[in-house]
Amino acid sequence: MSIKKSIVAALIFGLIAGTAACGNSGGVKESGLSNIKTIKIAYLPLTHALPVFVEKELQDKKENKYKIELVKYGSWPELMDALNTGHVDGASVLIELAMKAKEQSIGVKAVALGHKDGNVIVVSKNIKSPSDLKGKNFAIPHRQSSHNILLGQMLKNVGLSYKDVNIVELPPPEMPAALAQGQIAGYSVAEPFGAKSIALDTGKVLFESNELWKDSICCSLVLSDKFINSNKDVAKEVVSSFRDAGEYIGSHKDEANAIAKKYLNLDDKVLTLSLKWISFNDLEITREAYDSLTSKIKEFGISSNPPAYDDFVDSSLLR
Repeated sequence: MSIKKSIVAALIFGLIAGTAACGNSGGVKESGLSNIKTIKIAYLPLTHALPVFVEKELQDKKENKYKIELVKYGSWPELMDALNTGHVDGASVLIELAMKAKEQSIGVKAVALGHKDGNVIVVSKNIKSPSDLKGKNFAIPHRQSSHNILLGQMLKNVGLSYKDVNIVELPPPEMPAALAQGQIAGYSVAEPFGAKSIALDTGKVLFESNELWKDSICCSLVLSDKFINSNKDVAKEVVSSFRDAGEYIGSHKDEANAIAKKYLNLDDKVLTLSLKWISFNDLEITREAYDSLTSKIKEFGISSNPPAYDDFVDSSLLR
């Protein structure tokens, strides 16, 4: 064979080998032994979503069957649209929004609590009791939320109802400024936005959530039925690691705080206050806690037909 032909043959062989290698590189570990599944998890930048941030950071340091890709959204409607249309595999989300999606025949399952407790009723300093809110503006992030239930329960305890206050829905980041400017007299929302008003000394805590509703459920980790059914083993690992991330937050506070700052850009005072009210241990959604939630959803007119525990909650992935 001539030198020219030998060079051509070598080039052709190299091209074929390179093409084959490129075809196998996507979604494969460097060892080439197993595929890595990428799971897209939607979130809003909230302290309540800390377990998904911690899980991602811990998973990035280990060899796994899966990789978490966090997808940030600016509002609950945007996030739910992504979840409902299959643009993400799961989400850290207000559980009532996921329940409403299930009512509308969207294939989703709640697989773990996002946190326990961790909500506060924040009011302006001149508000002494819930009765002082009568006729005033009170903000919640969404009608389909535990914050709405907390408002309803607080009013009920003093003989009032929703009709006695002017309920407004505001994006969470706008609430501290609205309170400071006197546009609203109080609000209830996911952290860290309650802590911000306290840190700025423009508001005060009237109630913590556990004073109004013991073992209240707020946010949850939700996965799509499609993802669970197609990736059962991986789904179990994701949920198990999520639970472990919750335990890690309690036992590695400095590391968890550093991760929270990375995703939330909070100063120390706001973060410390925010985490003071929240627990991330024992994140199983129990039937008892869920039944309490559905009872209050019906009582306060949020939904007349919330999904049953067995239809909506998949606790098997956490065990």
